Amino acid sequence: MLLILTIISILVITLVAWFANRLLPFTICPICAGSLFTWVGLLGLYFTGYPIDPVLPAVLMGGSVVGIMYQVDKKLSDRSAGARLFFKVFFMPTGIIAAYSILKEWWIVSGLALIVLLFVSLLFLFTRGTVGVRERATDEIEEKFENCC
Repeated sequence: MLLILTIISILVITLVAWFANRLLPFTICPICAGSLFTWVGLLGLYFTGYPIDPVLPAVLMGGSVVGIMYQVDKKLSDRSAGARLFFKVFFMPTGIIAAYSILKEWWIVSGLALIVLLFVSLLFLFTRGTVGVRERATDEIEEKFENCC
């Protein structure tokens, strides 16, 4: 029964987020919002003593980690493939540590993991990429070849 209620919650919140996108000056991923607010609600029930299987919010939390990683990676299109892979290899395990430690109520570990995730994401998002530099260097070399003789 809890699984059915979880699916209904995801769908209803997704629909609300989809309508909200028409009113907000920015857009949010409706299915991401549905999943996020559902697992937050499930955790709230779990921590207040309601008997739910913690596997259900854990699965949704894992999906959120992957979804956030994907969204940040899309913004890193100016990075080399190696830098993007480094970001993913670092982000994924740290996100899983954060999710697991939240479920285990290891608040210091989860807080540190979330801070590290935020710091690394911001570091990657707000520093210059290398692809644009390479493209400019390639353009300069091509121009020199065209104008050499």
